[in-house]
Order: sequence, then structure tokens, then C-alpha cells
Amino acid sequence: MAINIHTIPNRSSPPAILLRRSWREGKRIRRETLANLSKMPPHLISALQALLKGGIVYSDMNETINV
Repeated sequence: MAINIHTIPNRSSPPAILLRRSWREGKRIRRETLANLSKMPPHLISALQALLKGGIVYSDMNETINV
């Protein structure tokens, strides 16, 4: 099972940005929409995409990490 962000084009409207989980059943790929992210600001959507890919997101480039 994977969780991804999908951009679904709409004809004359802005594209829908959806948080979805997907899994395989035999030869078919099934998808379930978990949330509609269309109203979120683009910088938050890109940060969420980075987190889902296993990245680290900082709110400030001058932020230090205490290990």
C-alpha cells in the first residue's frame, strides 16, 4: 500500500489535488481518496509530497538540528 498525492485535471476548473492510497488487487490497481488538498497553499502541498517520499522539510533554512 502506498500513499501519494495525485493531481487530477478538470476541464475548465483548476485541477483537483488529492491525497490517495493505492494498492493492488490481482492485476488491478485500486485507489481510495483520503483527502482533497485543492484548497491548501502550494508550498504546503509540496512539503507534504516531500514528506511522503521520505524527505525532511524545514520551515526555515537557518533552523538548526539538535541531535
